[in-house]
Amino acid sequence: MANLQSRLLFSLALVAFIPLTVSAVEKDPLDDIKYLSSDELQGRGIGTEGLDKAAEYIAREFRELGMKTELFDGGPFQTFKMDTTPKLGPKENNSLVLIDSKGNRKELKLDKDFSTLAVGGTGKLEAELVFVGYGITAKKPKYDEYAGIDAKGKIVVLIRKEPQQANPHSGFNGTKSSQHAYFTRKVANAFEHGAAAVIMVNDEHSLKQSRVAAEKRLVQLQDRLAEETKKLEKAEDKKKAEAAIAHLKKNIAELEGEGVEIKDKLVPFLGAGGGGNRKTPVFFATRESFADIIKAAANKSLSDIETAIDKDLTSHSVALGWKAAVQSDVIRRKVDVKNVVAVIEGKGPLANETVVVGAHYDHLGSGGPGSLAPWTRDIHNGADDNASGTSGLLHVARAIANQKTPPARRVVFIAFTGEERGLIGSAHYVKQPRFPLKNTVAMINMDMIGRLKDNKLIIQGLDTATEFDALADRLNKTYQFAITKKSGGFGPSDHSSFYSKKIPVMHVFTGTHSDYHRPSDDWERVNAEGLRKVANLTRDIVQEIIAMPKRPEYKEVKQKQFAGGGGDRPYFGSIPDFAQTGEGYALMDVTKGGPADRAGMKSGDVIIQLAESKIGNLEDFDSALRKHKAGEKVPVKVRRGKETITLQVILDPPR
Repeated sequence: MANLQSRLLFSLALVAFIPLTVSAVEKDPLDDIKYLSSDELQGRGIGTEGLDKAAEYIAREFRELGMKTELFDGGPFQTFKMDTTPKLGPKENNSLVLIDSKGNRKELKLDKDFSTLAVGGTGKLEAELVFVGYGITAKKPKYDEYAGIDAKGKIVVLIRKEPQQANPHSGFNGTKSSQHAYFTRKVANAFEHGAAAVIMVNDEHSLKQSRVAAEKRLVQLQDRLAEETKKLEKAEDKKKAEAAIAHLKKNIAELEGEGVEIKDKLVPFLGAGGGGNRKTPVFFATRESFADIIKAAANKSLSDIETAIDKDLTSHSVALGWKAAVQSDVIRRKVDVKNVVAVIEGKGPLANETVVVGAHYDHLGSGGPGSLAPWTRDIHNGADDNASGTSGLLHVARAIANQKTPPARRVVFIAFTGEERGLIGSAHYVKQPRFPLKNTVAMINMDMIGRLKDNKLIIQGLDTATEFDALADRLNKTYQFAITKKSGGFGPSDHSSFYSKKIPVMHVFTGTHSDYHRPSDDWERVNAEGLRKVANLTRDIVQEIIAMPKRPEYKEVKQKQFAGGGGDRPYFGSIPDFAQTGEGYALMDVTKGGPADRAGMKSGDVIIQLAESKIGNLEDFDSALRKHKAGEKVPVKVRRGKETITLQVILDPPR
């Protein structure tokens, strides 16, 4: 399930690598999960061979069932392009040179003095440097480090995190990080103020915490060394014991060699996230590289500035009197990816109507952006997310394909790709549907159905059609699930793309868990009996909808937009289109009766400016929106086709 990696089609020889155990109709859903979440499939990340293997496996299962798969150029693959995880370009294309008022140049070294961050983009420029403290513009507490400083066209230097981190009574969020501490928020705020590039440095509080952690780690290692040394004489395998002691001594020497002084580490290329659709170069540099420059301009050391800001939240932003020549090279390679689509045609007067059954089959590969274990590059097998939903999709397909009589309506089965990057595959399908959306009467989505616990099942969207709630209650009498009914058709999975097109939806889900988006989401942790039970209920729901004498009656449900923050920001009423490329915030849809809808905004619009703030992506929009309050009338500039128009939006209170 999504929240920020496929090559060209594999040859048919790849089929030889897919296990051929039992017939497709007889296969247990757990067998699908075991294969789809095996290490061989590399976590099914965008750009991996494993993702293509998964697509071939699903396509082969569809073919064995006798389903129609000659849908796109003679095959089941609806192919389109996506960006892979960003990569750093050649070293010579990433540089940071400081230039003083006399033209003297000081070149910083990549990976020693600075790093390029993937949260930014590719660019080359020379501009003046301005220091903007933590780079924060906040309403609560009222604090704006860009006030009184001209950042337009400049390179801003700012401190990581936020003020008052050790103060439990901080106006930001106590000792927990607030939204203003995030890399993306800092970059978005700099972009809004017209900055041409961003350079971040470490904050002193975090460095002190690192020192404390290093001191604690050193004591632990020294204690272990003493214990292992005592055991050495009695050890049965002295070589193994000596190797363990040598390893401990090496770790201790490394810590002592570095010292347990404040360690000014660089954030690595992907350490701030993968970014997207942003051209502004973003760098991370050592404090030492800028300490003297800032002190000369502000008449205070960087540490003293942080102490002063902590005390009374006063801005210490200042022009530095230096320039910088910077160059960044962030490679965003595009690869072919594909939705896997198959159909069972209906028969009778309703045969031209379509029911879509879907699940995404992609996952996170070896981690990176989106992983909740960012320190590791282990394979994220995604057994529950979403090999389980894919197995449910195949289970429903097997049941319907094995019926003796054709269904009353057409049934389209879609295994979506790109869900983890923001519902990309489903968004692509609804833009280029194989079967008309006007005749698509329902979409049933399965995402993470493998961890049933205490018989608790979540179904979203039962209020998106008049008939759905009673239907689910009636069918559940057989299974006796404790069902939690979640309102609305928008949420962080592929059903949202269909609901945005006024199609009733249901999303079946067994809940999150501690293995979510981590390498530990393996097939052994799946509740196999629960999985089959959930898949069977979903099968029954699909069969009932197929056989309904009339199409389900669509209902518009008021709900919060599901992406892009929340909290104390005013309500705008927009649904993001993550499949859109290029600068700006693209809309998949607007909520009926919401501020955007009332102002005349439409699906397909791209927001490029909100009041005085430029908008390059969703993060910029979220940051800009927080600068305004409910009831305020703000001009919003949108790109609609080839036109650029300005609409007046009156913001609603937070929801």
